Amino acid sequence: MVDVPEPDGMDLVHLLREVTLRLDLAGAQFAGRNGLHPTDLRALIGLLDAARAGTESTPGRLGAGLGLNSAGTTALIDRLERLGLIRRVRDARDRRRVLLEVDERAVALGQSFFGPLIDRTLALLTTFEPGEQAAIRRFLSGVRDTVGEEGADGKGETDGKGETDGERKAAGEGETAEASDRP
Repeated sequence: MVDVPEPDGMDLVHLLREVTLRLDLAGAQFAGRNGLHPTDLRALIGLLDAARAGTESTPGRLGAGLGLNSAGTTALIDRLERLGLIRRVRDARDRRRVLLEVDERAVALGQSFFGPLIDRTLALLTTFEPGEQAAIRRFLSGVRDTVGEEGADGKGETDGKGETDGERKAAGEGETAEASDRP
């Protein structure tokens, strides 16, 4: 058997894969301890990220971001609402729209589990010079954008009907209570 040398940078790809796996395992441990499905955790993270970015979250956007159909999105929201982790609220500007908000209880629950990991990660970052941090940020942002644009298979994320996530969002799918966004 002939050993074919790996391209430059593959060690970083393997390391990124290992980090991703370990974070996924930590997320699964958190979900299991708190009676959550892994999709519940991804939904909470997505809602928290949207809130941090100042973006309103609707059931349609949440479902599109997670690759769920309307029925799956409704079941997910119902489950998280029953657990007291999120709530549906009517948009004050358009009462037909339903917005999703993460409850403070969910934030506290996540902080109790992930807080120490976040603190250790922030402490590690302080050991890097500003230029090194900028390179790390540029690399991770580039990987995020590459995966987001292409999907893992390089073909783009679709809904099974040939429509990409971005196309569904652009079409405004699921933005009013007329469809699956009813409380």
